[in-house]
Amino acid sequence: MDSRRPAFTIAADGSYAAWLALSRATGGWFPERWTLDGPEPYAVPLPGTQPEEPDSEVLPLTDGRVLIRRRVAERYALSLLYPTGPGTGELPLGAIECPYLSLLPPAPDGLSAYALVHGERTTTLWRVYGSPAGPELLARVPGRCSGGAWLDRPGRLLALDRELDGLTKAVVVDLGRAGETTPLLQIAEKSNDRLVLADPDSGLLLVRSDAPGEERLGWGVLGSARPVRFPECLRQPGAAVTPFAVQPGQTLTPEACSVAFRVDRESGTSVGVWRPAERQLRQFPGPLGWVAGAGLWTADGELRLPYATPHVPCGLARLRLPDPEGEGGTGGPLGDLTEPGGPSAPRPVPLQQAPLRQPPQPHVPQPQGAPGAAAQAHARVP
Repeated sequence: MDSRRPAFTIAADGSYAAWLALSRATGGWFPERWTLDGPEPYAVPLPGTQPEEPDSEVLPLTDGRVLIRRRVAERYALSLLYPTGPGTGELPLGAIECPYLSLLPPAPDGLSAYALVHGERTTTLWRVYGSPAGPELLARVPGRCSGGAWLDRPGRLLALDRELDGLTKAVVVDLGRAGETTPLLQIAEKSNDRLVLADPDSGLLLVRSDAPGEERLGWGVLGSARPVRFPECLRQPGAAVTPFAVQPGQTLTPEACSVAFRVDRESGTSVGVWRPAERQLRQFPGPLGWVAGAGLWTADGELRLPYATPHVPCGLARLRLPDPEGEGGTGGPLGDLTEPGGPSAPRPVPLQQAPLRQPPQPHVPQPQGAPGAAAQAHARVP
């Protein structure tokens, strides 16, 4: 039995979460949905007729249903799960025949779902739920793509990390322009620049790049001509620092957004909290049984961390931090910010590396087209 814990995924609005739980009675995996927006969290098991494989993926929707992706022979089958009294209802959505398919993070509308099909030279983007005729092919992107972050609330701009010609660069796929693909991160010509986390409200971007000479965490703002900055406090020797949640609702104030980090050391895992306007990464022990790397912020600044123990199988720890006194700046104002979204979504400006002296003028690349297409409910991808 594979004892690795599958991913814990939280819905776009924070109302639900889902993961594969391990049955103590049978030792098998089964989907479990958590309700997070009530007075107390509670879990609803959604078992099928047989245990799930540990590599199945689940994604909660904001209406309480859970999408599951299962590998069946040479194809990936997609279904919606929902509680029906003592049992589990299942609505098949179709299947895609392909080498490998991975679900993307929850879409901002909460009622559609997207996935990447990974080929040797091309990645295809699919809408696997939300189209009337089943799984729909939306775009072909040259190279191998991974990651995934939504840049706007309407769910039009999707950022992906694309590996092409030996380098990995973040690009933007515009679903409002038939999957047109343009660069997002161009920190240095030969650097690997990945997008780790994005906040659609403020435009705050957390990136990971080796442009400074070693792989570092940095931050920038979508639509701003200011360069990416690499705070020294996010460089933690002997630790792996990974952002997992950013505070929503901070429109036009990205420097005030709180960001939560998972901090892994040999001695254990802790929670880190940082804001771009600060010069420190504050660290705290996570709750006992924390689902490490999972959590969400509320707009008013409360960090909620899911945990599971033998005595509390579905818990939600709440952390509210006081504003630190004497916050330091990070080098002056951020410049103009263009908020993404709306009928005419802005073209993301590639972010440049922070220089030692005067910042260079930003380079705005020409967009590259990526055709869209439709597919049958059961499709084969070469």
